[in-house]
Amino acid sequence: MRDLNVLERSSVFAAEMMMEVFDRTPTEKELVFQSKELCRDFIHSRIVREGLSWSKVESDLPEPHGALVNISVVLLKLGDELECMRPYVYRNIAKQLNISVAVEAVVSDAFLSVATEILVMGITWGKVVAIYAVAAGLAVDCVRQGHPVMVHTIVDSLGEFVRRNLVPWLKKRGGWGDILKCVVNMDSRARAHWLSTAVFSWRQFLKTMYIYLTK
Repeated sequence: MRDLNVLERSSVFAAEMMMEVFDRTPTEKELVFQSKELCRDFIHSRIVREGLSWSKVESDLPEPHGALVNISVVLLKLGDELECMRPYVYRNIAKQLNISVAVEAVVSDAFLSVATEILVMGITWGKVVAIYAVAAGLAVDCVRQGHPVMVHTIVDSLGEFVRRNLVPWLKKRGGWGDILKCVVNMDSRARAHWLSTAVFSWRQFLKTMYIYLTK
């Protein structure tokens, strides 16, 4: 089982990671690739946590390696905290959006719409974590309903979203390693406030999506 003691691990590995991967500004291709690897690992952790089997796609999903492993640990921990704040918001995503997970275009469009709305008022690490939590929640729904191949659709959709919307923001911060600073330098109360902005954005999206679906 993964060690999720982030405050201890991130402080130990932060310097090493910055030297290994973030000693230069990453390219768009690298950032998209890393984002998709992190998404695969996030989804995998949530599917395993739910006790589901996804053998049809599991062998095709490589785990993060090198410095990205430690970033994945941080991302998962922040996802845990976000989900604990609102335990039902990131579950049954398909039901909340009233969509079928049997159609690739529907799953992709729904995810991209959610991700876009989450960032409508600006980008923060909390909102980025929320996007990953939504992707994982939707992937769990797909596997649970017998459509595990849709996991690839969600990962690819996230990669495209990152390319279109997050690459410049990530580049300004030197890449994914910047997320470690947010965790190490914040106490629990500050981090809770930081994550709560993502919860609010997601709640607002659900209201928007409900209006859209009932037109």
